[in-house]
Amino acid sequence: MTRRTIWAVLILLLAGAGAAITVALPKLPASGNLTPTARVVRGPLKLTVHAIGELRAGRTMMLITPSVGGMLRIIHMVPTGTAVKTGDLVMEFDPADQQYQLEQATTDLAEAEQVIVKMKADVAVQAAQDQVALLNARFDVRRAELDLLGNEFTSAIQAEKNGLSLEEAKRRLAQLEEDVKSRAQTSRASLAVAEERRDRARMNQQRAEQTIAGLVLKAPLDGVVMVKENRDASGGMFFFGMVLPEYREGDSVWSGRPVADVIESGRMEVRAKVNENDRSNLVEGQLADVSVDALPGRTFKARVGAVSGLANRGSVSETASINRQFDVTFTFETPDPAFKAGSSARVIIAGREIPDAFHVPRQSVFERNGKNFVFVKTDGRFERRDVKVEHRTESRLAISGLDDGAEVALVDPTAVSKTTPASAAPAMPSGGQK
Repeated sequence: MTRRTIWAVLILLLAGAGAAITVALPKLPASGNLTPTARVVRGPLKLTVHAIGELRAGRTMMLITPSVGGMLRIIHMVPTGTAVKTGDLVMEFDPADQQYQLEQATTDLAEAEQVIVKMKADVAVQAAQDQVALLNARFDVRRAELDLLGNEFTSAIQAEKNGLSLEEAKRRLAQLEEDVKSRAQTSRASLAVAEERRDRARMNQQRAEQTIAGLVLKAPLDGVVMVKENRDASGGMFFFGMVLPEYREGDSVWSGRPVADVIESGRMEVRAKVNENDRSNLVEGQLADVSVDALPGRTFKARVGAVSGLANRGSVSETASINRQFDVTFTFETPDPAFKAGSSARVIIAGREIPDAFHVPRQSVFERNGKNFVFVKTDGRFERRDVKVEHRTESRLAISGLDDGAEVALVDPTAVSKTTPASAAPAMPSGGQK
């Protein structure tokens, strides 16, 4: 092959490669058409609200160690995550000290009861003796009265003796009656003291029995056990970031400490946050679709429950405006036993539909100094025009002040224009505060 033929083939190959590259490369836009745009659409707009939340138990019951005035030792417990039914054993403490107190209280009660029995017997014996003494005293008085009736047949000295004997008999009878009454009151008081001691011993016995029964903590409802951290494991010292172990068998716990939670598993709800704009689109009872991340591929029906009336202050955005968040709860129509508290969930709330709205993408509406505006393309140039935002969704804004089909910029054209001074602050999209 001659040199001329080789050069001709090379030139043809280069020409073909250049043509292929020219066809494959996209056509660059003209310098005046760098700003992306969108058109105003007139039609129905669904006010759908999107939120992210987590599953929370409808109820959570806390298990607390009984108040015994000291420390208790755990001898049995179930680990975190154990599913329990109402009445199932969750945690048990060593009852040795309380059993000793129960035995002591039982002994005191038996002793007090025997003291009362003996005291009642002594009182009965004393009462019988007092009755005999009173009977003898009354007989002496009656005999003295009879002797006094025969004074007219006796000497004056004997008559005087009979009178003195009658007075002495009456005095002894009165004294004996007072003594009997006093002894009866003293016996009743002593018996009341003994009965009070017996009641105190019985109360101590009942308290010891209740304390021993309280050392066995049972599940108050159907749910899942969550054992708490042992804050006494570090000896009372704690610093930020320190990881504490959970309570386990053999640990000593102060009385009155919360040791575990039982989270209800049969009744779950979703708690999420929505911003101030989306809150106006929510009404109690609205239908929502919930997707639980722990159960992929499944969608559950729920309804809007309570909507908080007090906003939670969020972080400050770039426009120095506060993004207020509101708490919303969602109740499931049919709870699933596979729900686990703490699982993240995505919620889509089907809001009402605006039948005839002028709407644009969220990024085409900008906000500055509390005013919303767009950049409308007219004769190849963009003009700023104020608009009113009437409704908001995740991706669209319903506005008023523009005609159907108007072309608006999706970015601030002044921010990319070379003629914009460097000190001029670009406008932020109104939809960016989502």
